[in-house]
Amino acid sequence: MNFRSQVFGFAKRSFKTVQKIPFGSINAYSTTSSSLVHGIHQFHCPDVVGILAKLSECIASRDGNILTADIFVPDHNHVFYSRSEFVFDPAKWPREQMDADFSKLAKMFNAMKSVVRVPDIDPKYKIAVLASKQEHCLVDLMHGWQDGRLPIHITSVISNHERGPNTHVIRFLERHGIPYYHLPTTKENKREGEILEIVRDTDFLVLARYMQVLSGDFLKSYKKDIINIHHGLLPSFKGSNPSKQAFDAGVKLIGATSHFVSEELDAGPIIEQMVERVSHRDNLRTFIQKSEDVEKRCLAKAIKSYCELRILPYEENKTVVFRS
Repeated sequence: MNFRSQVFGFAKRSFKTVQKIPFGSINAYSTTSSSLVHGIHQFHCPDVVGILAKLSECIASRDGNILTADIFVPDHNHVFYSRSEFVFDPAKWPREQMDADFSKLAKMFNAMKSVVRVPDIDPKYKIAVLASKQEHCLVDLMHGWQDGRLPIHITSVISNHERGPNTHVIRFLERHGIPYYHLPTTKENKREGEILEIVRDTDFLVLARYMQVLSGDFLKSYKKDIINIHHGLLPSFKGSNPSKQAFDAGVKLIGATSHFVSEELDAGPIIEQMVERVSHRDNLRTFIQKSEDVEKRCLAKAIKSYCELRILPYEENKTVVFRS
């Protein structure tokens, strides 16, 4: 999934959307049967008559059952977006056959994107996390991975900041066999060649408050998605010490924005935004605590949505995000 390569025309009128349409009940099957497995299909193609019927037919022909379907068809844009969840019996619908069936469907409708995922069978997404000195997002991701809240496998942590052997981050990583790469950067050398070598086999990257700008050459070389967390509701309070900027401005609502990285700084397609209320009773310490908390939640939500195939590119610099 590469959002940077997807460019669409802007819609000129409002959109229509249908969310979570049940196409059958899981009760039609024995819900206690251990043979049933959960699958997800994401689809993006030109809009024509009969797409949903063919999707349903594809799954039903293999004795699968659609549980929910999210659909978005923008007015005057002639494109179709969908995300379907279904259950199936792997003995009746082997994983390889499923790929072949959905590939046939994609060719039939000239799909720009057709992705199927079976969380209980497919490998977890391999990610590398890049972080600087601040650790709140990094630590939250590590615990989310450890607790199974996030369907990811952290292959490495890369930082331009050195951490001692007895720090809690290093102890955690060593305990779980996750390598930590300290790559100090300068204005002249961002160590991007070394980073690319480390992350070569990952599915996507996460910038967990990594305070370095990745170059356009890096993005072109990596060719996969990179998710970033921004300390605010873009485009407010950019630059250094954003919490103090917002605190000094006397804001009453703070937030965080998770977005895809693009060549333009902090301007990639937005995935998730969250807000938190603050007041005159907050001091700078509680203000920062609230800010860090909303950043952690926003980043984790964006990663979870990405792994659950809820995100699709829309127009030139937007996203379709099917909510859970």
